[in-house]
Amino acid sequence: MKARRTAKVLLVLLTPCLLVACLSTVGWAQSAEDLYQPGPDPIAPELSPQQQGEKESGDLDMLDMDLKQLSQVATKSPSLDMEVSTVARTQSTVGRSPAAVFVITNEMIRRSGVRTLPDALRLAPGVDVAQIDASQWAVTIRGFNNRFANKLLVQIDGRSVYSPWFGGVFWDTQNVVLEDVERIEVIRGPGGTIWGANAVNGVINIITKSSKETQGGFYEGGGGTEQRGFNTLRYGGQLGNDLNYRVYGMWFERDESCMPYRDAQDGARMAQTGFRTDWKASRCDTMTLQGDYYDGYNRGESLVPGSYPTPPTPFVDPFIEYDHSKGANVLYRWTRKLGDESDWSFQMYYDHARRKEILSPLRARSDILDLDFQYRFPLGSRHDVICGCAYRNTDMEILGIPFQYEFIPPYRNDSLYSYFVQDQITLREDLLFLIAGSKFEHNNYTGFEYQPSIRLLWTPDDQHSLWASVSRAVRVPSFIDANIQYISVPPEIVPFFPPYDIAPIFPVFVGNANYGSEDVLAYEAGIRVQPTDAFYWDLAVFYNRYEKLQTLQLTGLDWGATPGGWPAGFAYLDSTNLAVGETYGFELAASYLINEQWTLRGSYSFLRMLAYPLVPDAELVAAPGSNPRNQFNLWLSGDLSPQWHVDFIGRYVDVLPALGAPRYFVGDVRLAWRPQEHFEMFVVGRNLFDRTHSEFGTGDAVGTFAQEVPREVYGGLTWKF
Repeated sequence: MKARRTAKVLLVLLTPCLLVACLSTVGWAQSAEDLYQPGPDPIAPELSPQQQGEKESGDLDMLDMDLKQLSQVATKSPSLDMEVSTVARTQSTVGRSPAAVFVITNEMIRRSGVRTLPDALRLAPGVDVAQIDASQWAVTIRGFNNRFANKLLVQIDGRSVYSPWFGGVFWDTQNVVLEDVERIEVIRGPGGTIWGANAVNGVINIITKSSKETQGGFYEGGGGTEQRGFNTLRYGGQLGNDLNYRVYGMWFERDESCMPYRDAQDGARMAQTGFRTDWKASRCDTMTLQGDYYDGYNRGESLVPGSYPTPPTPFVDPFIEYDHSKGANVLYRWTRKLGDESDWSFQMYYDHARRKEILSPLRARSDILDLDFQYRFPLGSRHDVICGCAYRNTDMEILGIPFQYEFIPPYRNDSLYSYFVQDQITLREDLLFLIAGSKFEHNNYTGFEYQPSIRLLWTPDDQHSLWASVSRAVRVPSFIDANIQYISVPPEIVPFFPPYDIAPIFPVFVGNANYGSEDVLAYEAGIRVQPTDAFYWDLAVFYNRYEKLQTLQLTGLDWGATPGGWPAGFAYLDSTNLAVGETYGFELAASYLINEQWTLRGSYSFLRMLAYPLVPDAELVAAPGSNPRNQFNLWLSGDLSPQWHVDFIGRYVDVLPALGAPRYFVGDVRLAWRPQEHFEMFVVGRNLFDRTHSEFGTGDAVGTFAQEVPREVYGGLTWKF
């Protein structure tokens, strides 16, 4: 059986490699002049006469050019020269990154017409995005998806936005002015070596523009069938020659999603405001201060009791109420450049969040203080070292409902200490590089953790980049894993035991103070090829082996009564680490610049997930069938004229057998009129092929009730002044 599984893994990994070889043979057989004759580039960086001469003689190395200029050259088509900083915590390019990295540019966000960060992440290959209802999403990379997915690290401008309550992200409270997003870097695969725990399957870093790049005013407004209304106002200015700032305010309201026979009662509205300042204090010093405040409501139709499980069947007391979320954050960063290859930075942020949920139900608060320092320096002529240390203090509480949803104890104060070191070794100049390092942490749940990795990068020329890596990453337990005691209604995991005709049995999910970290050993490899300025493709293959996955184990069965005096049985399920699993697959992305007006992009992702408990009485928390095996999208983006722009996007997502969600194929269209650079009107149609479709299922133990995503149309305008 094991040999058969190994053969399947090899088959899946080798098949795309054979495809790569065929494509590469075709691509390398023709020169760039045969396939594409580019005209003069209006945004190409200006070169001095000496540099122009070097370029004409072929001596100018593109990788030595300014990274900002290189990324501007590649706004229409992804390229090896696209700037990234998340892979190694320092500026580099896609071609020099030994990881599965994809960059979502500001132009891609604008032309896709998306209104939320989760919808923007659908543009990247290998990212599994499922909309649960009008305000909730399940987002992950390479498996283990649910609303409380906890193996993906998400940052906004270097500030981690994961929730310490469950180790994942509340996507409904992560909102930014999309016009101010410079790029979104999506790293598929472990990033724990430099980013720490929870960067198990990937890292997403949302990077916004400097306030110097957002001078003047900006307004966006509109509405539609589901996007009932949205308005954003931002203004940027300058104080002196070296200090720039911007302030913004935004508001939106979303309509209900759908149930099979009626509208769901799950609309949402939120308001948010914030600021950013950037100060060039000296020739070497740059400082940034920014912050945000948000306040929003999500309407919820509860399918759990308002106070406690109450027979008779169906043991629920549905009611409608609003969830309430609000919070604030402030971030300060000081960066000093010591030389061409040396710099250091210090970052400090504070985050406060409050949340009241009806579906769970819970009332939660968290306060996070995070300090981070990193230092980059050369060591000899072949070593580029980056190291750093960090401290995080988290103070939190979660108050539930007695008897039904409790946390014992309801308060925690945790400290996390960490440091890392990573060395990029030049084995052969401009050709072969070895990157090795590790993160070391101490946390209050499991004590000491380490997360090493080793990566190899080969860049035979400016058009090709090949890489491979082996990494270990861990997912540290969260507040819920250790402290929860939750009585589920209706019973789903534990079967009815006799005498069910006398009293029902309710599963009781119990946290475990001895619950350990989940860990993964990941093997990855990839190739990127850009044979011409017009065509680019990227392939990554992976195999991950997971140990100590989360399970629920039946530890006891008691008979008693509810607070109302009704007889009931209670089956206790403890959180344990009694499962193993594996995932393997590949992700392929390509982009082709047909001509100056039209661009074609596409991606295909294949994922196979296997997991099983090590003991008969343990139940997997993350079922293998909760992720699509196949996903693909195709995007045709073009200009009908200098003023009229149109985009067509088709998305296919495979069935989720564990959640009962069928496969779906939807289409999005955006038509925009841009009579001048600073003004645009647009209309967007999303999910056009069906009236409604399901993207997720009702399967979580703590109140995830998936609805159907409706077709929608909305329009609006943007104005820069």
